[in-house]
Amino acid sequence: MSTPDHTVRHAGSRGLIGARAFRFVKYALMGLVGTGVQYAVLIALTTTHVASAVVASTIGAGIGAIANYVLNYTVTFKSNARHLHAAPRFFIVAAAGMAINALVMSVMVNRLHVYYLLSQVVATGAVLLFGFIVNSLWSFKTRHES
Repeated sequence: MSTPDHTVRHAGSRGLIGARAFRFVKYALMGLVGTGVQYAVLIALTTTHVASAVVASTIGAGIGAIANYVLNYTVTFKSNARHLHAAPRFFIVAAAGMAINALVMSVMVNRLHVYYLLSQVVATGAVLLFGFIVNSLWSFKTRHES
């Protein structure tokens, strides 16, 4: 069972850093589900020539975001925020992440001519860091956390 950030603060900054690092690891692990969905859609749509890599990646990210919301709400952040509060925030962050993903993919695939799966790995890393920071500070933040 993880300890929420607000209870670790009394243990000092070292405990807070450890709790946030552990939360980041949980966030990344939960994100593997959505990332798996995104990559499956990306590969399926590009290998069948249904969509370009950028479009396929963006569609996959949107589908994967639904799984990520449920997992992050219940497992990573153990949020007690109402869904009417947390869900819109999460999906705003997800939409911004999709824009970052599309931008990175577009630049790397279309301008730099980097292989689309390698480009997707770079885009995934950028969105992972962005999403964790913003979701931690805004989407799933509860009143007792400062």
